Amino acid sequence: MQRILSLLHKYTDADKLFSMPNHYRIQFPPSDSEKLGQDEIYFTLIENGEAKRLRFHDYDEIYKRPGLYEQLFYERLGCNSPEKVADLLQRALNTVREPVTELRVIDLGAGNGMMGEVLKREGVARLVGADIIPEARDAAYRDRSTVYDDYYIDDFANMDANVLEELREWRFNCLTCVAALGFGDIPPRAFFNAIKLVRTDGWLAFNIKESFLDHTEQTGFSRLVRELIFSKYLEVYHLERYRHRLSMEGTQLFYYALVGRMTASIPEDFLEQYGIED
Repeated sequence: MQRILSLLHKYTDADKLFSMPNHYRIQFPPSDSEKLGQDEIYFTLIENGEAKRLRFHDYDEIYKRPGLYEQLFYERLGCNSPEKVADLLQRALNTVREPVTELRVIDLGAGNGMMGEVLKREGVARLVGADIIPEARDAAYRDRSTVYDDYYIDDFANMDANVLEELREWRFNCLTCVAALGFGDIPPRAFFNAIKLVRTDGWLAFNIKESFLDHTEQTGFSRLVRELIFSKYLEVYHLERYRHRLSMEGTQLFYYALVGRMTASIPEDFLEQYGIED
């Protein structure tokens, strides 16, 4: 608790909070970006007269600049994934007549709190963020200081024993993960370990690039999701293809949003059973 209070004190200084720059000068490359992988795409940020090239996945640098993430992905490229995933989760809860106010959520790959902000607005009971880079937590406490009850920085593929014990004490019944799966940001082992923190009858709500459900896609993460969907451990309530955001060229990028409920405890050797590697 002392750790949270000290961070909140650091990032609720009124002058800093209300003087955040709302817009940055961003330049997209003139051509050839479609030939790059989605995790290789870059943009140019003009700061103090100097040009700095940043990849879309250079989150540490992006989060250091208040409002840059929102401007790039939400204003410029029209991302709407947090609202989509949260809406499907709410619809699933309505189906079984369970209130969202009973959810105890771990938000994996929480970043600066975009998904957390939507969940908080919906009224979840507990909300804990988790990410691997400290810049994400710093940005979340700086920009959305009242969203998370706690926020953990750890490598979920190789979890610290003390962090694992603390997370278990939250007794999560829901895992959310938006725009963070399948590009190396969260490997299969990390996602699996996060799922294991959710109780047997808990909910999973996440999104993935549409190609990850194609049988020709043989990455470890893609295989994990497909095996999970067709396993006895998860009952799928919603699986919907939707426009995640636009590319820099204005092309629509489609993802799948998935909401399902755990029906049994996933065995510890689930990844090994199907030969899934990070």
